Amino acid sequence: MSGSGDTQSMAGAVKEQVVYQNPLLFLKVWELQRNNVHIGRWHYHKEVEFLAIREGRKTLYTKDETIALKTGDVYMVGSSQLHRSDRTADPLCYVVLQVNLTQYLDQTTLPFLHGFSELTTPLDELNYLFTTIPEASSAAYAYIMQIYDEMQAKRKGYEMAISIAVKQLMLLLVRYDKRGLLQGSDDIEIIRLKPVLHYVDTHIAEKITVDDVCGLLNLSYHYFVKYFKKIMGVTFLDYVNFKRIKIAECMLLTQDLSIVEVGCSVGIPNVAQFYKMFKRYNHCSPKEFRLRLREKSGSEEDTIA
Repeated sequence: MSGSGDTQSMAGAVKEQVVYQNPLLFLKVWELQRNNVHIGRWHYHKEVEFLAIREGRKTLYTKDETIALKTGDVYMVGSSQLHRSDRTADPLCYVVLQVNLTQYLDQTTLPFLHGFSELTTPLDELNYLFTTIPEASSAAYAYIMQIYDEMQAKRKGYEMAISIAVKQLMLLLVRYDKRGLLQGSDDIEIIRLKPVLHYVDTHIAEKITVDDVCGLLNLSYHYFVKYFKKIMGVTFLDYVNFKRIKIAECMLLTQDLSIVEVGCSVGIPNVAQFYKMFKRYNHCSPKEFRLRLREKSGSEEDTIA
């Protein structure tokens, strides 16, 4: 999780800017071999991250859990999800794959745009595949190693080989997902919602209402409400609130802003409402969230590992 390119440092965490090894592939993959991995700072990036442990043990922290990884294990960190590593005194070798999966969506994968875009559910929740289905874990491990080997060798057509392997990895997630987290749409109607989703992203600090967006699709208020819920699986209001809280989580760790300022920045100026909404998604207050994750970071300012 280190060595992925330039970073922009902020208070408490780092927004990592991944530098792609090939502009056609939208990914970076490399191997780390260390006898001592220092405590890494909390960081996040828009790319999904896969870890494949070749040898040794590694402890990974996310905002929700502590994960102990060992030889042969695979773990996936969703887009823009906070995570960091812990110290180990043992020899350790693992491969890191950071990839923008949305760039690999085409006409055949668009029915799964909702899932792979992580519009409401982070891909982290699919890690149950790797802990409960051995064949899924071993297959994912093999695809990650194939991508790494192809990038290292750069044989003729390696771009095609890597692109195919990434899609095979995505197909694996779809095929083994027994919980239906990546359940595809019956059609590609979700594409029609893209202007609405873009509007939410670009106006997140403002008041957003159904009236603001239903006109973008030339739909009536009541039809839009039903249409959005049918396609996205959540109400429009729940989607907007989800996006606001996910942004607030990162702001609490990456910027020296007060709780009130963070709430205002994500369009929830009423501090009581912000606390209530934040606790709905994190089961703790914004202040408790910030303290808990910063305490877990420790006082060391080591490089990301």
